[in-house]
Amino acid sequence: MADQSASREPGPRTARAPRRITAAYLRRAALHYLERYSVPAAQLRKVLARKIAVSCRHHGEEPSLHTALLDEVVAQCVALQLVDDRRFAEARAATLRRKGLSGRAVAGKLAAKGVERELAAEMSDTGTDTELAAARIAARRKRLGRWRRRDEAQNDPASRQRDLAVLARLGFSFAVARTVLDEEEAAEVE
Repeated sequence: MADQSASREPGPRTARAPRRITAAYLRRAALHYLERYSVPAAQLRKVLARKIAVSCRHHGEEPSLHTALLDEVVAQCVALQLVDDRRFAEARAATLRRKGLSGRAVAGKLAAKGVERELAAEMSDTGTDTELAAARIAARRKRLGRWRRRDEAQNDPASRQRDLAVLARLGFSFAVARTVLDEEEAAEVE
């Protein structure tokens, strides 16, 4: 054991050369990525395209040569239902709502991940009750309204305006923000 550690030179490791792109390699890379992450088809395409670009840059190939192979691998993953944009959007939207994000923010985050705009809009439009619940969670997380610290002014008009502005920046409508803050004030009085 001591001999092995002595033979290694100290310092940074040298990076391994990326593998050449083959159909089998790209399939294995896709499966390995999908084992760890649930992603929409567009995100899988980005990840695999990045692998192709790194490999082609190292080996002096043109990335456009592998476009058909990339399309084939992504299509196979979709056909085998390893990638399902609707299932991903439903799960991600539910997670984001539990974190207190507004419908607009949920739609934006889904669109950024590569979910089609129509599907993102459908998943983020859940109704006013869900929007109010998300606004309450956001208010609690940001310490707005009744969740404000005791040493800060509770009923100060300036702090109320700041709270409304915070909720507006988070994507909640004025009516929803006002309702949540009014509920909080009513709960404080009782």
